[in-house]
Amino acid sequence: MSETPDPEVLELAGRLFDLARGGAAAALAGYLDAGVPVDLTNSRGDTLVMLAAYHGHAEAVRVLLERGADPDRANDRGQTPLAGAVFKGEAEVVRVLVAGGADPDAGSPSARDAAAMFGKTELLALFG
Repeated sequence: MSETPDPEVLELAGRLFDLARGGAAAALAGYLDAGVPVDLTNSRGDTLVMLAAYHGHAEAVRVLLERGADPDRANDRGQTPLAGAVFKGEAEVVRVLVAGGADPDAGSPSARDAAAMFGKTELLALFG
């Protein structure tokens, strides 16, 4: 098997990461339902759910979680989607992630620690 990635596969992956960043929930659902791995990661270890969460797209996060995305999968820097959503102050995304099973103590810094570090303590109440 070749070590060189297929340019078409790389192009598709790039398109999927852009869809996650842009919150294109229906388009993501279509690709995932067609067999794209729900925990696909980019070169920094960011999953689709990480990108959707960080960019404030609650519906895209919901679609990904409904299809089995790991809400606690950390990127290469140890950051989780929940910590990213806390950092950005995305309360609705935090709610969706917590409802989907995200652990506020996972990652480094954890979402709980991020809330304290970045003055987002109002989000602590959403952790349940």
